[in-house]
Amino acid sequence: MATFFGEVVVAPSRAGVDDEEWAEEAREETPEDREIRRELEKKRYRSGGAARPLEIDVLWTLKSGPSLGSSADQPLVCSELIVAIGHSAAAFLSSFILDSVCWEVVGVVKLWNEWCRTSNTTNVLPTDSFCLFYRLISDPTVLLCQCSCYVAEDQQFQWLEKVFGCMQKEGLQVTILSTCPVADYKTQESTLTLPAPFLKALKTKEFKEQICCPLLEQPNIVRDLPAA
Repeated sequence: MATFFGEVVVAPSRAGVDDEEWAEEAREETPEDREIRRELEKKRYRSGGAARPLEIDVLWTLKSGPSLGSSADQPLVCSELIVAIGHSAAAFLSSFILDSVCWEVVGVVKLWNEWCRTSNTTNVLPTDSFCLFYRLISDPTVLLCQCSCYVAEDQQFQWLEKVFGCMQKEGLQVTILSTCPVADYKTQESTLTLPAPFLKALKTKEFKEQICCPLLEQPNIVRDLPAA
């Protein structure tokens, strides 16, 4: 339970449900639920007659030298990770932060679902769906992640597990950038009078530094991968 509105809390994850509980929930499905699930599986596993796995692969590479350590015994040393999720947030990073020679591509996330197909290439176009990691050359412990691809609900836990599973957790500060339409913002004021864009924040209780903008007010929430 959150101690104040605007605090990020960890919600129960279905990924930790054991097989018996999963089977019990499956038995409670209605015929309509089963039909929807079968149709969804067909769409996700078939494309042009070929099977498509739902696995998410995180590939860490360097232009020169060995690959970045991503195993459990060699976690990636990272002091700060900034993740931009969505086309607008990814474009913001491209325009105001990555438009210099101070960064180099060091990783890519490869996934497939109904709405996007990514590859392991780092030569992407503005219209591509991609998820790339950049490293600050002057400080290799600072990483940026541009994620303009759609990550499905049942892929979000795996995305988090694969990305953060190869990073050291101690001393790691994570900043998430995302956007939503002004029309979705819940306020007593008229949205027509609101300046656009504007910035609001959510934070965990472990974050002790001063935030650069007001906290998000009730009853607004964050959804999808940024929430995860």
